Amino acid sequence: MYLNFPPDQPRAVQGVLDLRDWDFASERPISLKGEWEFYPSQFLARHSGTDTGLQGQTETSKKIVQVPGHWKSYLTSEKNSSFGYGTYRLRVLVNPDRHQPYEIRIHRIVSASELYVNGRLMGQAGYPDVNAEQTKAISVPYSAVFTADSGEIDIVIHAANYYNGVSAGMVDPVKFGSQQAVNRAVEFSVGTQVVVILILSLHIIYALIFFFLGVRQKSLIYFALLMMSAIFTIVLDDDRLLLQWMPLEYEWHRKLVSISFLGASVFLFQYVRHLFPDFVVFRASRWYLVAACISLILNLSTSALYPAINLFKVLVVLFPFLIIPGLFFQKTLKDDPDVVFLCLGAISIMLNLLWGIIKGNSSMEMGYYPLDMIATVIALASYWFRRYFRASTQTALLAEKLKKTDKLKDDFLVNTSHELRNPLHGILSIAQSVLDSGSISDNNSRENMKLLISVGRRMSLMLNDLIDLNRLKEGRIQLQVANVQVQTVASGVLDMIRFLTEGKPVRLVNQIPGNLPGVMADEHRLIQILFNLLHNAVKYTPEGDIVVKAQAKAGKVFIMVSDTGVGMDKETQLRIFQPYEQGSAGMEGGGFGLGLSICKQLVELHGGTIEVSSTPGKGTTFTFSLPLTDPSRLPSGNVSVLASSDSVTRLETAVSVSELPAVAAKPKADVPATEGARILAVDDDPVNVNVLVNILSLDHYEIVTASSGKEALAILSENEWDLVITDVMMPQMSGYELTAAIRERFSISELPILLLTARNRPEDIEAGFHSGANDYVTKPVDAMELRSRVRALTELKNSVGERLRLEAAWLQAQIQPHFLFNTLNTIAALSDIDSARMTALLEELGKYLRASFDFNNSKKLVPIEHELAFVRSYLFIEKQRHDDRLDVVWEVDDNIKVQIPPLSIQPLVENAIRHGLMKRARGGKIHIRVTNCKEYVEISVVDDGVGMDDYTLKNVLEGTLEKPRGIGLINTNRRLKQIYGKGLHIESIPGQGTAITFSVKK
Repeated sequence: MYLNFPPDQPRAVQGVLDLRDWDFASERPISLKGEWEFYPSQFLARHSGTDTGLQGQTETSKKIVQVPGHWKSYLTSEKNSSFGYGTYRLRVLVNPDRHQPYEIRIHRIVSASELYVNGRLMGQAGYPDVNAEQTKAISVPYSAVFTADSGEIDIVIHAANYYNGVSAGMVDPVKFGSQQAVNRAVEFSVGTQVVVILILSLHIIYALIFFFLGVRQKSLIYFALLMMSAIFTIVLDDDRLLLQWMPLEYEWHRKLVSISFLGASVFLFQYVRHLFPDFVVFRASRWYLVAACISLILNLSTSALYPAINLFKVLVVLFPFLIIPGLFFQKTLKDDPDVVFLCLGAISIMLNLLWGIIKGNSSMEMGYYPLDMIATVIALASYWFRRYFRASTQTALLAEKLKKTDKLKDDFLVNTSHELRNPLHGILSIAQSVLDSGSISDNNSRENMKLLISVGRRMSLMLNDLIDLNRLKEGRIQLQVANVQVQTVASGVLDMIRFLTEGKPVRLVNQIPGNLPGVMADEHRLIQILFNLLHNAVKYTPEGDIVVKAQAKAGKVFIMVSDTGVGMDKETQLRIFQPYEQGSAGMEGGGFGLGLSICKQLVELHGGTIEVSSTPGKGTTFTFSLPLTDPSRLPSGNVSVLASSDSVTRLETAVSVSELPAVAAKPKADVPATEGARILAVDDDPVNVNVLVNILSLDHYEIVTASSGKEALAILSENEWDLVITDVMMPQMSGYELTAAIRERFSISELPILLLTARNRPEDIEAGFHSGANDYVTKPVDAMELRSRVRALTELKNSVGERLRLEAAWLQAQIQPHFLFNTLNTIAALSDIDSARMTALLEELGKYLRASFDFNNSKKLVPIEHELAFVRSYLFIEKQRHDDRLDVVWEVDDNIKVQIPPLSIQPLVENAIRHGLMKRARGGKIHIRVTNCKEYVEISVVDDGVGMDDYTLKNVLEGTLEKPRGIGLINTNRRLKQIYGKGLHIESIPGQGTAITFSVKK
């Protein structure tokens, strides 16, 4: 700042500045400050181009003004005293020297000016004129170089302002001195600005590089925008470099300056908000951003005429610079010493902004001061680098800790695997010896023992995977390489994997040709590779084919395992060979996620490669290569050896559900009715299904199995069910989705659902109950717990069904008094009119009462003749009561023999008469239709009564009407759904009638 201060110098007095004794050899120019002559509303130099002409001007309008300063008090204007034009004049006395070049530097005159020296036009910014329309306002620095032959320099400056209502005139001092001194000062100021611009630009570049190549934090973008706004404040302010390269009119220059400062403020605010979102003040950030948007609109749409608007814009700009240093200081004291760099940077940029405001609104002589902006950039960059180095150090420490933890984890898994494998092998040996001894004569028990051995072997393979993974990491696996026939190994592995496909519509197909050359491989490890690949294929293939192929070419055998399963996306394919990685997110195959990782490492140990290609929803193909034992056995021309159609047919091994022996479960479509509860078990894993069936078979339940949610939904409508047991994690449709779909048809009491889940976290349990489950059991399942929960739920179902039947019987037994009174009144009236009709009515009333109190009403099903006789008695009574108001039409097919729930037709008929026909004075017709279809009997009750609106129609079976219509329909609907899976179907049109239909199976 000292370099920019002018030296001690004389001041102008009464329009004259005496510099005859001044040493112009000084390095710094002086400021032409003091008393200047001012001629308001006159352009003197335009009347005369000579000094003599100027001397002859009248002195009556001349005023003495202080320069630098505003001319507000010296102009007369009706609108604003800042608007107008005038002439500044100063005579400078120097020693005559025609060899001494002088230079005048005009930094800022608001808002158009031109410079005359000794009557000659030497420079201008814009064009000042007496009319606002003719004035071209441009505020840009300019200079003039000349000599003083006579020892007197007459300086005349014309100025005009019609745009800035706040300040006008010569608000900055005019620099004067030798040409070398003025040029040196200008070059120093411009040079420092260019240096700062370059520094800021470099920081913009590295911030963008960090953003696009590293972690994409929004704070980096706001940092770059903050630096860009700072650059604009530099090129638009001080020496206004942008205006020298691209001249802009004064109004647009003023707007761009305001916008650049506003941008710096907003981007600083956003930068800090994304760095420290926990600051309380940022909770109201949206209000500040709204104020900033308003300020931007005002900058673009208004001029500098209104002080209140200018004050609002200044406050919006200053707000972040005033509060952020305090926030940083508080953060530094609390918990983050690195924030001290941000604190210093915020203080520096705040000082830069304050000095800019002071310079823009005062006559204080200050050149461009670069250190505060450089300090800001250094402080902000230091914070970023400090955080980077700290993060790098912490990352290195965490990586080392992670390695140790990973090693401990591997050691723990290996030790656990060893500890579990020994007792497991003992269990398998004992089970195998019992099976081989022939002491088990019961076929069902022998199958159970085989299942136990299969599950144990599966667990043993998983434990071996854990042990092998650690051995592979430590390089302790030694291959026993020999000539191995791939087709033989593949056939054996397919037989091993066959039990996993039980209950799934999956075919295992071996398409390896019999003439395939042998490979150099460790047979045990080749079995492990194929088993893991086929096991993975079975897990993620709900239905379709799993095919093993092989071909020889280029000295290698390429073995392919293809499936038609769920497939994988590109992202999953990139990580599928990593340890502990699971496959498709839509499947839950279980296991540790080690199989494919071990496959890859074992294949690479053999000198081969393994690749995967997959399409989501269409399937996956794994291809790995092994070296040929004898490459000379390849056909000439290196043609691939493929299986012929005959060999493929001969070697194909297909496994389907129908060929598999069922263990304790009965085929779902042909299950005869028994006295035990009927349970639907749903699980995509056949091993889990068999275990479940064996546990529950001891209680003599009738169990039907399904391997998917879609299959379970299709089975539900075939029979009446007492319980659904479903696994949670299944392909295509999870247990949660299946439960929700069942709840659309059955309430929680009509069909209980028991979930089997491996997860017992509160959120998982809540999700199960939210979907509509009654209970859950965590896996591995405890047999006693499972049997207890199944028993409780089936008893609940039976008790609910019994309650519904008793409720229906009780409802019918509670004969409404008004019905009985009306009937008796009718009998009394007929005794005087028609005794025959009275007798017939008494007989039908007796039949009706006997049917109402009949014990059969509490049964589950009764012959349809029983129900129809009851309905005829009821209709006969109603016909006698209402006479011509009631018209009954029967349409019943002959020879219908079917069992239906008791009291299922009568409530529909009574509802149609009471709430449909008798609501109108003229009554109406009721049509009762019983139709004999191929597999079911359809029963419908149709009336032409008042009908129901959409709201009543939607809620009549749910019991949610504001004015309940009784519970007869609700009870009938629930009993039908429990028995047949489908309830009442109602169609109604207001004013036209209602049709209620249901169907029963033969």
